[in-house]
Amino acid sequence: MTDETPDKPKIIIDEDWKSHVEQEKQVAEDLRDSKQNEQDEGAQSPPPASFSVLVTTLATQVMVTLGQFPSPEGKEEIKPEPTIARHLIDTLAVLEEKTKGNLTGEESEMLTQVLHELRMLYVATEKKLSETTPS
Repeated sequence: MTDETPDKPKIIIDEDWKSHVEQEKQVAEDLRDSKQNEQDEGAQSPPPASFSVLVTTLATQVMVTLGQFPSPEGKEEIKPEPTIARHLIDTLAVLEEKTKGNLTGEESEMLTQVLHELRMLYVATEKKLSETTPS
């Protein structure tokens, strides 16, 4: 006969339970990190800072203030703000003057072209506003 009693349950002790817990924690963290990376990849990251991004950003602001984009809701047009647009165009002109001789040919051409187009858009918007505003 044996010393063991059949009524007493046999207890098995897993000596490396800490390592199992650590492994489970690591797997959970890896899953969380991979989900976060998937979410981050879904979001657009901004382009690298450059002269062309600066010019494009200011030009887009001019176009918004001249009412070239619909409102975020898409229900109505944004009211033109020619004073703000003029200020932003003047800011780009200052940028052109202060960077003269320090830009690549491509950057200089881009800035000159953007300024020309924005000035033409400004004049057209001013003309349209003066025609629709009663005197």
